[in-house]
Amino acid sequence: MTTTTQIRLAARPVGEPQDTDFEFVTTDLPELADGQVLLRTIYLSLDPYMRGRMSAAKSYAEPVEVGDVMVGGTVCEVMESRSPERAVGDIVLAYTGWQTYAVAGARHTRKLDPQAAPISTALGVLGMPGFTAYAGLLAIGRPQPGETVAVAAATGPVGSAVGQIAKVKGARAVGIAGRPDKCRALIEEFGFDAAVDHRSESFREELAETTPDGVDVYFENVAGPVGAAVTRRLNKFARVPVCGLVANYNATQAPEGPDQLPAYLGAILTLSLTVRGFIQSEFVPTHHDDFLRDMAGWIADGSVRYREDVVDGLDNTLETFRGLLAGRNFGKSLVRVGTDPTIA
Repeated sequence: MTTTTQIRLAARPVGEPQDTDFEFVTTDLPELADGQVLLRTIYLSLDPYMRGRMSAAKSYAEPVEVGDVMVGGTVCEVMESRSPERAVGDIVLAYTGWQTYAVAGARHTRKLDPQAAPISTALGVLGMPGFTAYAGLLAIGRPQPGETVAVAAATGPVGSAVGQIAKVKGARAVGIAGRPDKCRALIEEFGFDAAVDHRSESFREELAETTPDGVDVYFENVAGPVGAAVTRRLNKFARVPVCGLVANYNATQAPEGPDQLPAYLGAILTLSLTVRGFIQSEFVPTHHDDFLRDMAGWIADGSVRYREDVVDGLDNTLETFRGLLAGRNFGKSLVRVGTDPTIA
């Protein structure tokens, strides 16, 4: 029998997740049934949404139950198969979570072509984060040539794609990040028109300088003080795709100070804003095929670039996840759980 090492949720975190909120368990996997495959995890995706799945609060998805394996997208190698759809050695995209091996239904996996792109990109620029940027920006943000698109968490896998897609569509891209080196990379590596460090003491003044004509599309990944500052720069009829609220994910109480909601609602009313929350899966039927075609082409011609922040070993998952929520990662956060057979 094959054994797997799993990271299970042991308690619901209060504030920043702690090591004691999880447990490492090594257990036997069941024998394969017809239609199933045995998968060896190569890459595990870490994403901000996982913090919400650790909570019992009502959300768009059911929470992970205490005692269950933490969820997450994975790229895996098929080690054994009882399905005609998958062969031993196939590399697949799966959703097997924080563990080294897993048994899954073959129909719940998607075969990847290692010759077409590095297999890790199926969890990043050619995967859910890239699609989130594509669908949210184009379906909700609808950037027009000459407009200004601002995006928070701009060096993450979603934010960096948002700015670059905006440029492809002829808009001006302004990125907001949390370190000077990240801001430099936004301009020099990702081709943004401007970048602002939200940790700067003069953040609001710098934001105003870099958005002299205001903001027509604000792709919201963060909320908090960053979102409040950008709201003050929104133009009439601006569009705000709301993708994430990472500034609030570890919060244990309401923010100090006056209630900001009346002012925000007032801005929505007086500026005729469109503020639309979304989950990327709702756009899969209408946009996913176009995304795969367009994004592959943009990567091939250099219009879109990407970064990956890879750490080795399942035992480094918790610290890496905490760093992700604090903005310490640079690019798509991945854990290399096992050897990548496509790398010589």
